[in-house]
Amino acid sequence: MAVLQMQRICICGLKKERKKILELIQRRGVIEISDVIPEDSVFHKMDVSAAEDALVKNTSAAQEALQILNTYVPEKKSMLAVLNGRDEVLSDVYDEFKIKHDSVVQAVHKINELAKSIAESKAELLKLQTQEEILTPWIGLDVPMNFEGTKRTKCFIGTLANAWSLEMIYEKLAEQTPLEVEIISSSREQTCIFILCDKEKDESVAEELRAMGFSYPNSISDRVPTEQLKELQDQMAEIRLAIILAEEEIESYAKIQDDIRFLQDYETTRTEKYEVLGQLLQSKNVFVMNGYIPKSEIAELSDILTQRFDVAIDVEDPTEDDDVPVMLHNNGFSNPLEGIVEAFSPPAKGEIDPTLIMSLFYYMLFGLMLSDAGYGLIMAAACGVLLLKFKDKMEDSMKKTLKMYLLCGVSTIFWGVMFGSYFGDIVDVVSETFLGHKVTIPPVWFFPVNEPMRMLTFSMLLGIIHLLTGLAMKFYQIMKQKDYKSVIYDVVFWFVLLISSVLVLLSMDMVVDILGVSIKLPSLVSTIAGIFAVLAAIGIILTNGRESKNPFKRFLKGLYALYGITGYLSDVLSYSRLLALGLATGVICTVINKMAGMASFGGSLVGIIPFAIVILFGHTLNIAINALGAYVHTNRLQYVEFFGKFYDGGGRKFNPFSAKTKYYKFKENKKNG
Repeated sequence: MAVLQMQRICICGLKKERKKILELIQRRGVIEISDVIPEDSVFHKMDVSAAEDALVKNTSAAQEALQILNTYVPEKKSMLAVLNGRDEVLSDVYDEFKIKHDSVVQAVHKINELAKSIAESKAELLKLQTQEEILTPWIGLDVPMNFEGTKRTKCFIGTLANAWSLEMIYEKLAEQTPLEVEIISSSREQTCIFILCDKEKDESVAEELRAMGFSYPNSISDRVPTEQLKELQDQMAEIRLAIILAEEEIESYAKIQDDIRFLQDYETTRTEKYEVLGQLLQSKNVFVMNGYIPKSEIAELSDILTQRFDVAIDVEDPTEDDDVPVMLHNNGFSNPLEGIVEAFSPPAKGEIDPTLIMSLFYYMLFGLMLSDAGYGLIMAAACGVLLLKFKDKMEDSMKKTLKMYLLCGVSTIFWGVMFGSYFGDIVDVVSETFLGHKVTIPPVWFFPVNEPMRMLTFSMLLGIIHLLTGLAMKFYQIMKQKDYKSVIYDVVFWFVLLISSVLVLLSMDMVVDILGVSIKLPSLVSTIAGIFAVLAAIGIILTNGRESKNPFKRFLKGLYALYGITGYLSDVLSYSRLLALGLATGVICTVINKMAGMASFGGSLVGIIPFAIVILFGHTLNIAINALGAYVHTNRLQYVEFFGKFYDGGGRKFNPFSAKTKYYKFKENKKNG
């Protein structure tokens, strides 16, 4: 349970060694760069915006090229590939990459250009296909679409909405004879027609055709439709060939996918380096770097830098006004839950790290909500196997997540044994269905499904302990600040009030009967607890508004603070979710097992297969849903009920200057430290 002590560090080095020093510090990843010294006539900052923009463009281009290659040449990866983490390479490989850097960049741009040309070609192909669809109904026309007639005739080429027959058309145009009508094609949507009439009647024919819904075609050409269609098909064939050739060329770049990945990480690393470079103060010959570093890292980094470079290093404690970043450090049991705390907020200045104490309750509450030994065994075994198999390659964040679920699985096994749940009542069902007599594994403690009130009482008792632990954390935190009055006013009074209230409730017959507990405190204890509760309540009323000078306002604020006891009541009731989720897991398990028993054909050999299918599918779904529910509600109990009693957060997470890469981890050669 610790927040690592940070110190300010100032490194002054020769400008000619700046690149190597920055790269070494970046690979170490132990300094957060900060900009605290203003520019002056001697020291100034570089404008690196142009270089940063170029690097960002290369990074984006490499990322886009990889997506394109993955589309045309998808890689076959196992479901567990994500656990492998990044490949580790020495700094020599990083340094040597600049030899092939330009050629890889050119390949990346070529891939992107080919993909762009393919997209444009497909768009053009779609356009031509649309023209082909429009032209196809006119294939039977043996004159150009723009044919207007002869010296003595007028030609109308166009479409009528819906299906028309020759008889219908002639009937509509009966008064315009003589004329020639030909239906080129007909469908439910339209009828393509060719009409030739006497030129003297062209206006009256046109008027009749407008009334019939006649419209001219969109595509008009001085060539017959068959020639147009042939040209379109030739163009489409050329475009399809160009697309095939471009796709084949893209696929040929699959052999340099690793180089493109390396380029993306290489440019990302250089971008981060240039961002820092833009913050450094520099003169003609030297540069100055300022930042924060964990105290435990100072000695090793100083030795490496002073052995390899001409540098001056100054270290000092931060001042009260410094915005010091926060880095958590806990033992192997609590370390997996640091991400849970950071997701809420790192500790603010002066606050303690709650990870250790939180972890004691976190694993317990998760196990209570899932509370099935079979489910816990699956979780613990799966996480344990993955941790052992991928321990050397797995990223730290993934390793912490698996360790967290492994410990949650162990807790689930414990509570499953205590409550006698092994995939629900599967032992009972299997023995009764296939062996003819029921075999039951008894719980070490009790069956929550049979005694829900007992489970509810235990859940609320655990909730009270959890909340009082939060108050104890507040006590410790205020004691560290040596604010002894606040310890009494804001913590001790509430401890006395809450504990006394619980004792008073346990002396009441109605409460004891509802909770189903065998403990009933004597009236003397109730009287003494009541007196202490009243005194604590008075103390809260008189002291919790102490910042106000007006006595009336102080009294009202005190009353409002005392009203906060209703919040404690609702917090305690929130722990009933331990009962709800635990029962949900058990009841669903029981339903699944009964369904499997019904599908077993009375326990015959043939029924083993459907029995196994129902069990496998049902319990897989149940463990997925209830493990997610346990995770969400365990976090809620920590964030709202527990943290709400003492923890505000608001700190800033330590963000060191490091190589935040996606595919490769760069490390120093052994000869370089």
